[in-house]
Amino acid sequence: QVQLVESGGGLVQAGGSLRLSCAASGTILSINAMGWYRQAPGKQRELVATITSGGTSNYADSVKGRFTISRDNAKNTVSLEMNSLEPEDTAVYYCNAYVYDPTYYFTRNIREVWGQGTLVTVSS
Repeated sequence: QVQLVESGGGLVQAGGSLRLSCAASGTILSINAMGWYRQAPGKQRELVATITSGGTSNYADSVKGRFTISRDNAKNTVSLEMNSLEPEDTAVYYCNAYVYDPTYYFTRNIREVWGQGTLVTVSS
């Protein structure tokens, strides 16, 4: 019942900034951890950043110091502020969330939900 809708992707020059947003919609009782992943052409999807419901964040070494993840629990949104972008950051970015769903019979009623992805292209 919960869907994630992403926005904010686009084309930006190296050294520039971009902000991605992801909003959860549907019947939401609670959301635990949320995060951002990315996948470049020909490469595996990799973790970019995560944030717990309490606001504790974690980053991949490749983006540490340049990206900032944040969330608004009241609005059920998660954002990724990207600064000092590099061509290597070019990828499709996906948001995800672990959503509590008492009708889900696996993983202690926690369902993993993924967004559709948004393309970020960084030109050199």
